[in-house]
Amino acid sequence: MTDILTTAPGSPLVIPTSDPRVQRAIDLVWREADLLDRKQYQAWNAVFDPDGHYVIPIDPEADEPDFAATLNMVYDDARMRDMRVTRMTGGYAISAVDSARTVRTLSRFVPLAVSDTEVRLRCAQALVAYKRGRHDLWAADLEHRVVLSPDGPAGDRISLKVVRLVDSEDVVPSAGFLL
Repeated sequence: MTDILTTAPGSPLVIPTSDPRVQRAIDLVWREADLLDRKQYQAWNAVFDPDGHYVIPIDPEADEPDFAATLNMVYDDARMRDMRVTRMTGGYAISAVDSARTVRTLSRFVPLAVSDTEVRLRCAQALVAYKRGRHDLWAADLEHRVVLSPDGPAGDRISLKVVRLVDSEDVVPSAGFLL
């Protein structure tokens, strides 16, 4: 299959989640969430493409070409992800030493584009964080671009992760964990 399927707003085209390429991308996104909940930050960073980005925009309507030119809560390339992982695992950052326990639930997967080399999809995330007797809820729409490896699922990588918090324009409490 070398077709490229794209779902445009208002388009009748529906890309099924049963497509094997989409299923590979969903599996990677679920694995990524599990790595974060288990605080396996180095393994989490390894599922990213070296040229990939992890972004939490403030503007819920911000689009990919604008991320580098606009204010974001997070705009991490490989170097920034490496530094973030070092802080989270080095034992020196108070947010890492006393970090919250988290559980992520991801659902409502919607494939946006599919080819033999890349899958773009959107999903919903509900993240519950527990710290010092208190639960916090973080809700977001996620968008992932997954590069499919010709060598199979073990080589698939995330080239873009965008976390659009539902309350991104309000005061957002600090998070000592990755969203």
